[in-house]
Amino acid sequence: MSDSEIPHGDGRPVDAYLDLLRIRMDTEDYRLLMRAVEPVLEAIEEERLSSLDFALDSGPDDELPQEVRDEVALVIATAVTGRLDNEVVELHVDDTGPVRIVTDATTASDPIRLGEIADYIRDRHKQTEELRGIAEVSGLPTDF
Repeated sequence: MSDSEIPHGDGRPVDAYLDLLRIRMDTEDYRLLMRAVEPVLEAIEEERLSSLDFALDSGPDDELPQEVRDEVALVIATAVTGRLDNEVVELHVDDTGPVRIVTDATTASDPIRLGEIADYIRDRHKQTEELRGIAEVSGLPTDF
């Protein structure tokens, strides 16, 4: 699906957000953003999001600048939630370093709730590392 194939004007919040980004962003950054979000928006439209493997983590060959990755996350959140008040928040979690999450504006401004989210991420990381250790000892793949 190309930019011109994404339906516009039917009142969907994601369409309004994409229109604003097209105006606000550098042309090359917008092209990168669209290349990243088109498969996700298509999967959402076709209700097959669960079969899509998509990560916004930066890697050594990552061509998306952090600002574009943040906007990709916000576009996807807008498409999924229908809300335009999503924000990217960076949480500092022990053992994992900074973690970027997308949440609504109310949660983003609530330090107690953000602390709870950081605790959850910390617990999940600990569980993953324990499972990775069990897999390694068992001779199973550890790249999950």
